[in-house]
Amino acid sequence: MEITAFVEVVAHEGALLAAAAEAAGTGAKVPTCPGWQVRDLLRHTGMVHRWATAFVSEGHTGPRPDGGLPELDGTALVAWFREGHEQLVDALADASPDLRCWHFLPAPSPLAFWARRQAHETTVHRIDAESARGGDPTGIGVDFAVDGIDELLCAFHARPKSAVRTEEPRTLRVRATDAPASVWTVRLSAQPPVTERDDAGDADCELNGPAAQLYSALWNRRPFPEVTGDASLAALWREKSGVTWN
Repeated sequence: MEITAFVEVVAHEGALLAAAAEAAGTGAKVPTCPGWQVRDLLRHTGMVHRWATAFVSEGHTGPRPDGGLPELDGTALVAWFREGHEQLVDALADASPDLRCWHFLPAPSPLAFWARRQAHETTVHRIDAESARGGDPTGIGVDFAVDGIDELLCAFHARPKSAVRTEEPRTLRVRATDAPASVWTVRLSAQPPVTERDDAGDADCELNGPAAQLYSALWNRRPFPEVTGDASLAALWREKSGVTWN
């Protein structure tokens, strides 16, 4: 996907998130994030948006702390979220392609990283907001879902901090049934997972389903559509794959 497409996703998904949060109310529980209420979701995502904006608009070349969570609530909190979201969209849209700043996953460029990362960050938390609101969730495009699965498996869980590990080598396969050739083989061991975009060799467990459903499931926002083989590896993913802020 192109950078401009990711920026469009950030803009669209953030608007959906704010609308769902407003409809649910800031005191509503977030079923996809046990222990959170909508106010927690807005504070967290709004903080992340402002944190990302600072790298893009100010060109910081090293990591820096976030700005903390606001004490706002209710309509003031929703307005604060919308303001930060708009600032992020504008920063990404106006940034130079040769922007140089810090980023924490491999990417073709810093701008490509931040546009992609904030598109998926905002989409996952939009899913959370819509779970609090209730009703049918907004759909996710196949290409975007495939990209998000790729980011999660090949980038996030390639890092040393990934806790998805097994004592003995095991193989987990992820297959998007509506996207030809979108198959990932995740090799698990006592080291960080190693993921390849192929279906070579046998797998101990396979996760199958439409890309959008796998995207939500791998981010632990819904059950896996289909699990074949050793279901304990699917359970391991559920237990250990969470990506937390700290």
